[in-house]
Amino acid sequence: MTYRAAGVDVAGAGRFVKALAPMARLTRRSGSVAGIGGFGGLFALDKGGRQLLVASADGVGTKLCLARKVGWYTPLGVDLVAMNVNDLICTGAEPLFFLDYIATGKLKPKPLMDVLRGVTRGCIESGCALLGGETAEMPLLYGPDDFDLAGFSVGRVAASRLVTGRAIRPGDAVLGLASSGPHANGFSLIQKVLSSRTLKTHGRKLLAPTRIYVGPVLGLLRAGVPLKGIAHITGGSFEEKGARILPAGVNARLDRSAWPVPSVFRLIASGGVSPAEMYRTFNMGVGMVLFLPKRAVPAAQRLLTRRGMAHWVIGEAVRGRGKVVWASRGAG
Repeated sequence: MTYRAAGVDVAGAGRFVKALAPMARLTRRSGSVAGIGGFGGLFALDKGGRQLLVASADGVGTKLCLARKVGWYTPLGVDLVAMNVNDLICTGAEPLFFLDYIATGKLKPKPLMDVLRGVTRGCIESGCALLGGETAEMPLLYGPDDFDLAGFSVGRVAASRLVTGRAIRPGDAVLGLASSGPHANGFSLIQKVLSSRTLKTHGRKLLAPTRIYVGPVLGLLRAGVPLKGIAHITGGSFEEKGARILPAGVNARLDRSAWPVPSVFRLIASGGVSPAEMYRTFNMGVGMVLFLPKRAVPAAQRLLTRRGMAHWVIGEAVRGRGKVVWASRGAG
């Protein structure tokens, strides 16, 4: 079973985003810095472009459906914040504020308040102010028990400290930061391959809130660790998200045996998902990838260990064509 067979076409989504680029270019104005397709949209706050705003929008996908089956909604609020702020920090930006959007067929306070408790928790952990949002009741579009979520976040970074990946060179090390599970990706496939009984039995493990990496990553940057590239491993996993920041002449060669794969991914694979598809779809235990000079690895590891952030050296940058390649074929 593949993610595409479960109804999600990651490659098609990528083509859709590329098709939007010409329309986005038509809207450029003073302050616009870059086009769409990165981990965050950039906008200059001053005429000199010395201070940049970074904006992100994201949701939690069909993890919502599993939360409804299990009756546990708080993780979704954390996910909603995490999916946005983890994208922001890929540019080196400090998240500033967050807004949420809830659409539902019938306003039912209990699950939605649980979601907002999670949003509050995520905002506190990431240092974001929750400025507000919108709740829309739309019975013609959603059933009485249905709802959907979207989140929006804005951060700030000095242009001189912007992390883009352009400085990555062959010989740089790749550090992987541990995930808490599938985070908020791949749930259409998860719910396709696992039985209802298995989903309920292991629901809380699958629903574990997305890890927020703001503290560890900003801690490294503020300590002067020269991070050259940062990739949030979400939809499309390593091969899409890692390649997003690689220069044209550089590959990231990753070793699947360099980190322990959590049992939750073996559970998913047991439903009939091949190792190749698992690594194309899921983070497999690594939710954030950092590129840095090898000489900076010991300092980065010391700081991450002090924060209790599990991590591993999972590969290196090599000459190539801007792709993620694998050094081994093990399933983990």
